[in-house]
Amino acid sequence: MSQEHYQHGQIDRREFVKDLVLACPDALIVTGLGSPSYDVFAAADRPGNFYLWGAMGGAAALALGVAIAQPHKSVLVITGDGEQLMGLGSLASIGAQKLKNLSIVVLDNGHYGETGMQRSHTSLGTDLTAVAKACHLDWTLSVKESSGFQEIAKHVNARAGCGLANVFITAGEYPKILPPRDGAYIKNRFRDALGLKPF
Repeated sequence: MSQEHYQHGQIDRREFVKDLVLACPDALIVTGLGSPSYDVFAAADRPGNFYLWGAMGGAAALALGVAIAQPHKSVLVITGDGEQLMGLGSLASIGAQKLKNLSIVVLDNGHYGETGMQRSHTSLGTDLTAVAKACHLDWTLSVKESSGFQEIAKHVNARAGCGLANVFITAGEYPKILPPRDGAYIKNRFRDALGLKPF
């Protein structure tokens, strides 16, 4: 698509994330920095949430490690288009691993929301579902309706393959509801939720 024809999505980001998180009560959730972390924290803070601060591009890669270490758990990444664009290489690694328990949800507003709303490459023609297909993920979804969280939740909860859902959200601003910023606390709380000792 050309930048002249790019259309923002119509999905309310915060409501969509809330519906998705509540529909995946047993999933381990890794969030990309910024808005996805605020949304997941606002929806339902729980020990199985791993919030990333200042690690742009690292959400899917971190979640890959979690999914390998916890094969009997559903692992859900919730991130933004700018963050996932910076970590495109992780999609190739995820496709090569052929895990069954890793799902990536990209909240795509076509902008870098944390640095001033500059346009991201998804508003300039980059198709993240096409990239995921080229990396041989098992499934992809292009979500343009708010009810699309239900189909994503089916994939997450079934643990029947790794995939990516690109969710077209509005480019609006929402109140910032900040999760804890203490990285050691987040890490140790997450480990405790998995029955592992802190370190």
